[in-house]
Amino acid sequence: MYADAETIRKILEDTGDTWAVVGLSDNRSRAAYGVAEVLQRFGKRVVPVHPKAATVHGERGYASLADIPFAVDVVDVFVNSSLAGAVADEAVAIGAKAVWFQLNVIDEAAYERTRAAGLDMVMDRCPAIEIGSLR
Repeated sequence: MYADAETIRKILEDTGDTWAVVGLSDNRSRAAYGVAEVLQRFGKRVVPVHPKAATVHGERGYASLADIPFAVDVVDVFVNSSLAGAVADEAVAIGAKAVWFQLNVIDEAAYERTRAAGLDMVMDRCPAIEIGSLR
């Protein structure tokens, strides 16, 4: 409902390989940790974005998207739906090409704003699941 197969394929295969993962910390029990690991296995550079700014999977972390000193292609969002819209707005502000809201992260107004700004967007899906089905 929040993304068609072509948008999913485009983001995973054509949009670029630098993914900022918002909510990624060094906590191995969190879903973001495992999803980031899968993305790396498929050749993505995973940049942790978390208030603790920890290094995760060998990549330096940043406290916010605005702190990342290089271009980000996709912003993958692992925060509560109530916070996700602000992250999508930050993704637009930093010039990301796409935004991906994880499973159960839903903000329809943010989806509309992000799409209206010209970014591709997927909502309520997991890239670790989707990327496996592309191969």
